[in-house]
Amino acid sequence: MLERFHVPSDIAVHVTPEDMQATVVDIFLKMGMPAGDADKAAEVLVYADIRGIDTHGVSNMLRGYVRQFGDGGINPTPKPRIVREMPAAATLDCDGGHGLVVGPMAMNMAIERAKVYGIGTITAKNGRHFGAAAYHAAMALEHGMIGIAMTAGGMNVVPVDGAKPMFGLNPIAIAIPTRNEAPFIFDASMSSVAGNKVALAKRLGVPLLPGWITEPDGVPILEERPVPDKYFMLPTGGSHENGAHKGASLGMWIEIMCGLLGATGAGPDRQGPGAHHFIAYNIEAFTDLESFKDGMDLYMKQIRECPPVPGAERVVYAGLPEQEAEVERREHGIPYHPEVIDWFRSITGELNIDWRLTNN
Repeated sequence: MLERFHVPSDIAVHVTPEDMQATVVDIFLKMGMPAGDADKAAEVLVYADIRGIDTHGVSNMLRGYVRQFGDGGINPTPKPRIVREMPAAATLDCDGGHGLVVGPMAMNMAIERAKVYGIGTITAKNGRHFGAAAYHAAMALEHGMIGIAMTAGGMNVVPVDGAKPMFGLNPIAIAIPTRNEAPFIFDASMSSVAGNKVALAKRLGVPLLPGWITEPDGVPILEERPVPDKYFMLPTGGSHENGAHKGASLGMWIEIMCGLLGATGAGPDRQGPGAHHFIAYNIEAFTDLESFKDGMDLYMKQIRECPPVPGAERVVYAGLPEQEAEVERREHGIPYHPEVIDWFRSITGELNIDWRLTNN
């Protein structure tokens, strides 16, 4: 994550992952979720904070989830069901359940199919926001598989030269196992910047970089600017000259894989929220798993050891900074903005939940 999005160290409040996990579980229980679902949902949410994916952790996501539970937007006790299937593939109706719960369920279904058929894929519809895509993709790693997870995110991205949004933020995550090196785990939206980074920038009072957002009429903003009241997101690349047509095309593809493949529409014709797509590849169906891991270790090491350009400290690959953040945060705690801690103090008091995040 860019340095500008980190909570300043002089004001950060550090909380252990265990205390945050327990607090989030208590909140989800108060929302009416069964204990097992509350545990899983909290695990997915805190995973993002532990890995340094602060845009999709408790700071940005939890208060919105609480509001959606209160508004009836999330079903706390869903009964997901398969509505169409073949041996290696299926469509899952999530019954309005939280994506933090039905997402892992769908990914597990893909993994189980891949154990038998070499590949498994699930399209999930009628779900809700599923948190960090990386969590779901990374579930495949312990099974010796490659995992992919994607979701049709908030409909706020304009196509190249377009004046109104035609597809969502649409993040995709790809997780590939290694032996000793940090696993390759790529997780990114197909917008020029994750939508939640805009909310994070507003909380931290930092400007947005050029080529991230547009004016209300769709014209790209090409200078640093504070977060405006109304804007649209640009595709990855920002401008046609910088390859935004590539990000836009991938964003449209994810819209199709999550929406049209699940028969819930795409873009302006979406018929409901929470469309996701999951894939698991059983590496043993293609090549020897142990040799593959050795090859991944060699390749990731070569990337790490690539000479950096003048002025740069090192070369990294997707998943390495997140693993380093996890080591740091498990040892020293997760840094939160005081405003986030204040919200937790308020909501735990309102819900009569034990306070455990700080000593006072």
